[in-house]
Amino acid sequence: MAGVEEHLESADYLQKRQLKSGSAGWLLLAGLGVSYVISGDYSGWNFGLEQGGFGGLAIAAVIIAGMYLALVLGMAELSSALPAAGGGYTFARRALGPWGGFATGTAILIEYAIAPAAIATFIGAYVESLGLFGITSGWWIYLAAYALFIGIHLAGVGEALKVMFVITAIALVGLLVFAIAAIGHFDIANLTDMAVDDTAAGASSWLPHGYIGIWAAIPFAIWFFLAIEGVPLAAEETANPERNVPRGIIAGMGVLLVTCVTVLFLTTGAGGAEAMSTSGNPLVEALGDGTAAKVVNYIGLAGLIASFFSIIYAYSRQLFALSRAGYLPRALSVTNKRKAPTLALIIPGIIGFVLSLTGQGDLLLNMAVFGAALSYVLMMVSHIVLRVREPDMPRPYRTPGGAVTTGFALVIAVLAVIATFLVNPVAAGWCLAVFAAFMLYFAVYSRHKLVANSPDEEFAMLASAESELK
Repeated sequence: MAGVEEHLESADYLQKRQLKSGSAGWLLLAGLGVSYVISGDYSGWNFGLEQGGFGGLAIAAVIIAGMYLALVLGMAELSSALPAAGGGYTFARRALGPWGGFATGTAILIEYAIAPAAIATFIGAYVESLGLFGITSGWWIYLAAYALFIGIHLAGVGEALKVMFVITAIALVGLLVFAIAAIGHFDIANLTDMAVDDTAAGASSWLPHGYIGIWAAIPFAIWFFLAIEGVPLAAEETANPERNVPRGIIAGMGVLLVTCVTVLFLTTGAGGAEAMSTSGNPLVEALGDGTAAKVVNYIGLAGLIASFFSIIYAYSRQLFALSRAGYLPRALSVTNKRKAPTLALIIPGIIGFVLSLTGQGDLLLNMAVFGAALSYVLMMVSHIVLRVREPDMPRPYRTPGGAVTTGFALVIAVLAVIATFLVNPVAAGWCLAVFAAFMLYFAVYSRHKLVANSPDEEFAMLASAESELK
């Protein structure tokens, strides 16, 4: 293949890099999808109120919900056609070649390595608000979280997915408790209690920072859904992935649409846009003091842990797939006796822990969104390219609306990438620099070391062979 060198590896090489198959059905995958995201309901999204006010964040949330729905429908098709542990990287590798595949995998890695660091800071805020034994947020809480949950993942995927499912169910119960309690505190005037910037174009009580606030709120609206796209990373560990992965990701998205609307309206209406815009634990503060607030605080911690736990799973599988195929150092894909990729779990965990020491959850959130939005651009381009170039490729599930649907997601994803620079150009710039460094590594070294018989590369080689036959 032009520009890259691929080599066949022994059966022993692949034997040391195997995941446990058949560990999940569609219900566990739906739970995994919700688990990835549910921390975003408990904290993080509310920083968008500071950028756009309630009206700006609400409009951004509607736009982003539409983008994610289109994205999920597109990924359901891709995952049914190409079920492998690489997820977005696998799709882009088939459509855009090794450069596009690695670029997509790198963007996803940036997202998944940084997102747990942001969530760790939110876990710290929730722990501190509990006031147990004088515990305050700090580095040791972040370290304990990483060590405990990486340890559970090292025990094997079946055990990890079941633990995630239980924690996620508890977190959903917490949102229900919050919703019931928040109705009694709701006041529509609280939605618009922020000071209006009269110098901003289109400024009003609903858009206190004007029209530009809608755009600036987009990265925080993404937090309501960020990481749902990680469901296809479980394809190799799923029974009948062609059927179960699409069903799981679509079911998970349906749940998240409901939780997004519930949390956005009730939290802001109960606690006030101004107060909630800087809160580390907005659902708890919106309820004030009382039994319901304490219950939500404890369960909210479970919600944050669910996402933290599951995104660790996601980054390990993305890193595993890229390493197994030779794009990144191959030692990172070696699995232990329980079929868990040891170094792929530990190395990004160390990086995430170091990042969490900044304590800047909103900054880390914006950085994670940069990686996510960039990967969405590349994945939606992949869907459109495969629809045009390989119309006859077997697709057990087909996206309603086809390329029009994913074209919409593509446009919004491009705007989301730009929005991360509006919020914090320095943070987004650092992510862009890291992305460029990964691509330089590929250009100089790893494109000469690809493993031709890894599953993701075989998908692409099969497509190439079929094209030559035609």
